Amino acid sequence: QVQLVESGGGLVQAGESLRLSCLASGSIRSIDAMGWYRQAPGKQRELVARISKGGITNYADSVKGRFTISRDNAKNTASLQMNSLKPEDTAVYYCNAVCNAEGSWWPYTYWGQGTQVTVSS
Repeated sequence: QVQLVESGGGLVQAGESLRLSCLASGSIRSIDAMGWYRQAPGKQRELVARISKGGITNYADSVKGRFTISRDNAKNTASLQMNSLKPEDTAVYYCNAVCNAEGSWWPYTYWGQGTQVTVSS
């Protein structure tokens, strides 16, 4: 079993910053890509940022230049530094990881439970 736990969400004003963290734990043999997604009320879940095991990143156009994704492979963690937050960044943010679990033949995509980020104007 693999679990992802996010932390760091909260309520901030526009222009402020937040840092989200994600810890993957359990019977993990290795982790491939990790990412952050978000879902606003009434909207589909969308990719925010993604980072490969080797550190290659990609971002949604809406967050480029403001958000930075990073990971620590030794600790099985990923972080999302969010600067210059806007009201339109308000959403539930989910951590995502493609993990090779112990005893599993194939990698599987796991999700965290989500953390709320609210940006007031």
